[in-house]
Amino acid sequence: MTGGSIRTPRLVLEPVSWRDMDDMARLKADAGAFGMMLGGVRSRQQAEADMADDMACWARRGVGIFTIREDGRFIGMTGLHERPDGRGLGLRFALWPWAAGRGLAREAASAALSFAHDAGIRRVMAVTRDTNIASRTILGGIGMTQYDSFERDGHQMLVYESIREVASDPLPPLPPRRPVRLPE
Repeated sequence: MTGGSIRTPRLVLEPVSWRDMDDMARLKADAGAFGMMLGGVRSRQQAEADMADDMACWARRGVGIFTIREDGRFIGMTGLHERPDGRGLGLRFALWPWAAGRGLAREAASAALSFAHDAGIRRVMAVTRDTNIASRTILGGIGMTQYDSFERDGHQMLVYESIREVASDPLPPLPPRRPVRLPE
């Protein structure tokens, strides 16, 4: 697995591993934390399949899902996953409801987005319901812009993206070298 931990002022983000399975399964089984996520609340078996996919994403792409810890305590997850609808690498985040309201999701999602761009991922997208004001606020607050929408299961979904162009070399290229003629 590539990647490492990220430290923010209040949080530690670490790439998911099998040792996180119990925490991730509990989070994904909670309707308050995971009810609005793609696929909704997950069974233990579904959470295990998700973990295998998340670890495969790390291996293939060098980016993936992180656990979020505050003062050593698991509070949620964030990071990128390969969206099953083919839209690309999607940013996601989910925290325990008791951890909400202090800007932790924004802090973690921003760190994960920066990590992805720094790892060379040019385009990151995210999808949220139009009624999910908290997620829309976070996505806009970390610099993502809405560019599309679609309907899924009777809900209007908004599609956001963040694009970071590859930086070009600030110096102009050197002129071609002229061949040096050696004396005969």
